[in-house]
Amino acid sequence: MAANPWVLEDDMSCPVCFQTFSDPVVLECSHSFCRCCLDTYWTDRFIKLCPVCRQTSLTRSLTSNLVLRNIVDTCAKEKIKTEEERKEWREKGRSMSTVEGERDGNGERGERRVSLNEEVEARCAQHGEKLLLFCMEDKEPLCVVCQTARKHRQHQLCPVDEAAQDLKNQGSQTEKKIKQDFEDLHHFLLLEEVCSLSALAEDVDIKSVIMKEKIEHLSKKVASLSSTIKEIEQKIDSRDLLFLQAYKTTKERSKYPQPDPEPVLGSLVDVAKHLSNLKFSVWEKMQQEVQYFPVTLDPNTAAPWVSLSDDLTSACHCDVPSLPDNPERFDRCVCVLGAEPFSSGRHCWEVNVGSKTRWDLGVLNESVYRKGILNVNPAQAFWALALRDGGQYSACTMPWTRLTLKSKPSRVKVCLDYDKGEVSFYDSADMSLMYTFEGKFTERLLPYFSPCVSDAGRNAEPLKICPAKVSVVIDIGEDDQNKE
Repeated sequence: MAANPWVLEDDMSCPVCFQTFSDPVVLECSHSFCRCCLDTYWTDRFIKLCPVCRQTSLTRSLTSNLVLRNIVDTCAKEKIKTEEERKEWREKGRSMSTVEGERDGNGERGERRVSLNEEVEARCAQHGEKLLLFCMEDKEPLCVVCQTARKHRQHQLCPVDEAAQDLKNQGSQTEKKIKQDFEDLHHFLLLEEVCSLSALAEDVDIKSVIMKEKIEHLSKKVASLSSTIKEIEQKIDSRDLLFLQAYKTTKERSKYPQPDPEPVLGSLVDVAKHLSNLKFSVWEKMQQEVQYFPVTLDPNTAAPWVSLSDDLTSACHCDVPSLPDNPERFDRCVCVLGAEPFSSGRHCWEVNVGSKTRWDLGVLNESVYRKGILNVNPAQAFWALALRDGGQYSACTMPWTRLTLKSKPSRVKVCLDYDKGEVSFYDSADMSLMYTFEGKFTERLLPYFSPCVSDAGRNAEPLKICPAKVSVVIDIGEDDQNKE
């Protein structure tokens, strides 16, 4: 808010005395002054000059500024009226506070306190007027006096209830999309958890079967060995003649080397198989479900004729919805900007243009004025490529440069090298160069997209930003290399 409570007085002050005009008069140069101030200023001056612009005044008699005098009188009356209303409002507040203090009971006192706070919050802290308007540029509520201040004079205003509804709808839709995205991630991770635990359970079952078979095999061998020992003991206990007759056989049998138990390989659960780089493995699989887009679109910049997908990666022409006319938004041209600005480095993004007959792609300065008709060329801080009439490609120079391409690209790759001052366009099919802008960038740049209008069903396809491939590079440090 402005620091001066009576901002209208700034425009109704005499440039000489800096007080509110008294009997204002106007000169040929259109500057106005108090009659007495101008008479005093011109005293002992042979040439009558305007105190502001120093232009010579040839008038013989001062002309009263009747319009300004009426405005001053009206504002003075309004000021008196407002002061009275503010006094009445303060008295009402003190009365409500006093009544609250006299009442007993937590419930009723709490209700009265809320009512008083709501009354205070609903009024302008400077002027005491109700906050009925909302400034779309400064994002703050205003009263009827605030709207005439210099700070808000050229700003877009709307009723408080409309602004609140728009912001609530935007917030609720964004909240819903965030919840849906996280729900999808939770579902994916839950499935991965189930799959990992199922694989572990299957491994445990297989190891259990192997161990059971080995135990059964060893049990049979133990039983066979026990039977042999029992037979030998029986022969030892037999009569001497029978023992001596079977001695040689028994001796050889007792010396028969029994094979050692076979080692049971792979009997333990492969813990490393199930836990090694588990999070990284899940992340690799997640790439198949979760795509990375090097550029996403900013819905707050989209013209009313542009419809964006829920994931903010495609744009197409649509019927005009009800959208706030915020300063960031285009209002005449069918276009939208990327969400993140670039101020250094090299950046590339690929756009699926399909079989569209009209489109614009490129970058622009973040500070470009977005209202009215756009002049797309480097002189206006646009570096873009355009398609018109279904087959005419042009570099948006000044004037536009017609391009001859060997084929009609279905995907266009935009590459920005900020530090070198280059914006290049390629046919993604064979990476053949379409055009390169060269210059020097001094501001932050934003990706620029225009799906253009659709005509009786033609050019209705959206512009789609293509997902980028994500790769992982293992960085071996010097210490690790020295160890090798």
